[in-house]
Amino acid sequence: MTRSPIRTRRVYDPPDPADGYRVLVDRLWPRGLSKERAALDEWAKDLAPSTELRHWLHESPDERAEEFATRYRAELDTPGAREQLAALRAHGTLTLLTANKDPDALHAGVLAELLSS
Repeated sequence: MTRSPIRTRRVYDPPDPADGYRVLVDRLWPRGLSKERAALDEWAKDLAPSTELRHWLHESPDERAEEFATRYRAELDTPGAREQLAALRAHGTLTLLTANKDPDALHAGVLAELLSS
C-alpha cells in the first residue's frame, strides 16, 4: 500500500492547494500569525515535544539533535499519541506546519518520518 504524501512547511508560508490536510505541530501558537492566515485544519499541539524536551534541546541544538529525536519518539510512544498519528494518516495528503525556520529539522521531520512508516 502506498502512503499519501506527507510534507513539512513553515506555517508562515501561504497555503498551497497541494497541502491537503494542514496541521500545526507546534506546542505554542506562532507569533504574529492570525488563525485565518494560518488556514489550519487542525492544531495538534499534543503531538509537539514536551516543554522540558524543547528546553533541553535549545541548550545545545547541534550536539543534541540525534538524542532529541530518540527522546521525542519515546514521548510519542503512548496510546494517545499513536491514536492521534493514526487519525492524521487517515487524511491522505498531509502537511505538517511549524514555525521553525527549517521545517524538516527537529520535531516536524521526526513526525513526518513516523507518519510515513
